[in-house]
Amino acid sequence: MKQQAQQQPLDASRNSTPVAVGRCRLSLNTTSFIVLAAALNALLYHLPLLAFARGKLDLITGTGVLTMSTLLVAVLLMIILPLTLLALMSPRVLKPFCMLTAVGNAIALYFIVTYHVVLDETMMGNALNTDFAEASELLHPRLIVYVLAFGLLPCWGITRVHIRRSPRMHLLVMASVASLVTLSWAYLSGSAWPWIDENSKRLGGMVLPSSYLVNAARHEIPKIFSPAEQLQLPPATFASSERTVVVLVIGEAARAKNFELYGYARSTNPLLSKAGVVVLQNTSACATYTTAALRCILSSVDSQSIFTRQYEPLPSYLQRNGVEVIWRTANFGEPPIKVASYQTAGNLAAQCRGLRCGYDEVLLLGLEQRIRASSSERTLVIIHQGGSHGPAYYKRYPPEFEHFKPVCNSVELSKCSLEGLINTYDNTIVYEDYLLYQTIEVLKKLGNIGSVLLYISDHGESLGEYGLYLHGVPYSIAPGEQKNIPFILWMSDEFIRQKGVEAGRLKSQIVHSQRDIFHSIMGAFSMRSDAYLANYDVFSKAFDAP
Repeated sequence: MKQQAQQQPLDASRNSTPVAVGRCRLSLNTTSFIVLAAALNALLYHLPLLAFARGKLDLITGTGVLTMSTLLVAVLLMIILPLTLLALMSPRVLKPFCMLTAVGNAIALYFIVTYHVVLDETMMGNALNTDFAEASELLHPRLIVYVLAFGLLPCWGITRVHIRRSPRMHLLVMASVASLVTLSWAYLSGSAWPWIDENSKRLGGMVLPSSYLVNAARHEIPKIFSPAEQLQLPPATFASSERTVVVLVIGEAARAKNFELYGYARSTNPLLSKAGVVVLQNTSACATYTTAALRCILSSVDSQSIFTRQYEPLPSYLQRNGVEVIWRTANFGEPPIKVASYQTAGNLAAQCRGLRCGYDEVLLLGLEQRIRASSSERTLVIIHQGGSHGPAYYKRYPPEFEHFKPVCNSVELSKCSLEGLINTYDNTIVYEDYLLYQTIEVLKKLGNIGSVLLYISDHGESLGEYGLYLHGVPYSIAPGEQKNIPFILWMSDEFIRQKGVEAGRLKSQIVHSQRDIFHSIMGAFSMRSDAYLANYDVFSKAFDAP
């Protein structure tokens, strides 16, 4: 009798039909749970994907209906197959995995809906390299609602499900059937694939959870296999021993389109317009997010190469060759660097007194004295700004720079009026204009020292064009607003004399990129090595931009 009583629950556990277990609990076998989880995943988290497809497809035609059906089948299979494989390894991980991805999906869904982001490798790299201060600006009460409704509530529902193990053979059959359906549907829906292929970047970035899980892995895995030590660049020599100071200002999310210097109708550059700067036209960013763009700006080789991060970046290279390098930052994302002085905005703010110590101008605190104190004949100052980083544009400038009104005082940019959003962003550019002008004033006070300012942004920014906000869209499909950036120079009379630079020739140069920075700074210091390419040095008469 005892043996028979013990056997009864075991037999019941093999029953494939759902039954109640305890109060308000649902009992499902493994295969049923996987199918239900896939269906709920498609229903809860893929309305943006289906809405995008509905807006692009003609659903009256057979091809349009087939394409939409193919997307639905793909979404279902992209969760059924991974869950089946997990169940084959260990059924115990199914519920924890589904609960974790429910929360992840809720957060991802919020950003997809609110900012229309595409969660590809680029965007995941952007997310993984975001610091706490920047990430906190993205927080909004609506995000909490998403996490509660689409994350924690499904998690609670999952805890109310009792999963009974299905025989491994059933799981193998399920995996085989899912694979067969995938291959058969792909073959039979051939007319749908041209449209899906054309929009693959956008579609793939909205499939949850694979978009953020796979692309986060794609971004992080190469780091495991990259060399721990950066390779040193070739030895360098200097053709001149004259005192030279170079200031490189790296902007953040500044797009050329909103600079008066680039033809914008508004007065966003009232000071620089009268400062004698040289505006270099047609400048492209290498990437649409900070980390990759910085790697390009500071690299001697093509940033698209997988070998880019192996080599020492510009600051380390110059420091090793006797140039004193001072790095001041209100941002993050640079590759590992070795410099004489590294100061954050927080470090400088501790020495600051005044109402504007929390803004980018703190990076100029005591800069003139710091440059004069340098014992080196050559000094490079790199100022990495917080700039125009969104979505909290209204936090990027002091109140007295609120020239354009009304403004957008929210991080939910789609809820702001277009006028308010543009006004707020333009105010950040007006403040940028002031900061660059003040930097030029610092260099002017150095007297007869050859000095030059180079300003370039890391990437641009979308302000609602094509329904996009912020930045980080895959480069191949990113709009010009995220790729076209300002590149501005100011040169002292002594620098012009030393280098024999003709401002008119600089203005006549047609095309530029962030890759010019490495070689132009080497040129400014009259520095030569096998790493130097004159055709990327804007000060060289051999300049021939690609």
